[in-house]
Amino acid sequence: MKPLFVQWGAGNIGRSFIGQVFANSGYAVTFVDIDTPLITALNEQSSYVVRFVSGDASRELRIEGVRAVDARHQHEVGEAIVQADLMGVSVGKSVWPHIASSLALAIAERYKEKPDTPIDIILAENIHHASSFVSALLLPHLPKDFPFATYVGLIETSIGKMVPIQDGGDPLTLRAEPYNELIVDKKGFLQPIPPVTDLYPVSPIGAYVDRKLYIHNLGHATAAYLGYGKHPRQQLMAEVLQDTEVALAVRKTMMQAGAVLLKIYPAVFTATSVQEHIDDLLSRFSNKALGDTVFRVGRDLSRKLRFDDRLMGVIIEAENKHLPWDQIGRSYLAALSFSALDGKGEMFAPDRDLLLSIEGLSLRDALYTTSGWKDSGLCLELFETLAAGFERIS
Repeated sequence: MKPLFVQWGAGNIGRSFIGQVFANSGYAVTFVDIDTPLITALNEQSSYVVRFVSGDASRELRIEGVRAVDARHQHEVGEAIVQADLMGVSVGKSVWPHIASSLALAIAERYKEKPDTPIDIILAENIHHASSFVSALLLPHLPKDFPFATYVGLIETSIGKMVPIQDGGDPLTLRAEPYNELIVDKKGFLQPIPPVTDLYPVSPIGAYVDRKLYIHNLGHATAAYLGYGKHPRQQLMAEVLQDTEVALAVRKTMMQAGAVLLKIYPAVFTATSVQEHIDDLLSRFSNKALGDTVFRVGRDLSRKLRFDDRLMGVIIEAENKHLPWDQIGRSYLAALSFSALDGKGEMFAPDRDLLLSIEGLSLRDALYTTSGWKDSGLCLELFETLAAGFERIS
């Protein structure tokens, strides 16, 4: 009998990445979701297809023997989690508060039936300090004497797979890049780490979470902002990166961020490994077959320009470590003019509102607004230093 992997969240990452990685290593996979048509389709077909696309190449992988349960049916959810050998969750940070009570109830039910069999949960989310975030949501819904630390393993991850917005056709076919490295915190497991192909246990996981944010996410956003600035009519990421000047500027920005990462984690990464990672990412960003758009990658400025996100976050780290950040700063400034349109010719409404809110402001005041500095808890002196640096490169 196959071991059971329960994946809460049957979206793009849940199916094209997490579900297929464990299915490929011999697990039966049960999805938990609220998408009724998708649940019905998965249960009718007991399978779905992941189409890996890269350049002109395309390869299809059929994931067999899957089923799905409705997250609103607590009995079915509890039954699945009681029987699970391992779990994954990929729902997004904003959805976690809505599933916490149901997940906690299922964990408590499992404990009653299997008190000697802890459950490990792979947190397939790009959330800093994800285990603390999830613990704080689950604990209020569990008995006060529940042995949480010894019964629930919360395994943080660094999710680097790129899955574009799907075309809305067949819900049982997803397009994705071939990349399948599932980087997990090896210290998060309570049970033995399973021998799963494409599972990469690392420590410290925080280094890899920062690498994802400060190199991958930074580089992707930089390509969108610089690419849009030079080619505002081009829709695809791969198209703007065909411009060698744009590609070189993106690479320089990523290398500058990489130097900061090396300063933070000298015992984890090497200059060679960082450079190889950057070169691989640039190749993946240029995968035209994905159809990834400048609009999708660059939108949501209020999040991506915050003091604790990909651009300003690494600028702050660089300043504190007396490292240059001018290339990263130019990417941030380019984002202040990012008004890309979607396929319907419309701008992302929150971005439109943000850019309108800083129209006519001085650069200093615009940076203070877009970075959310008033909520950062960081000193004003540091902000003034950064603002002066932005003035010099603007």
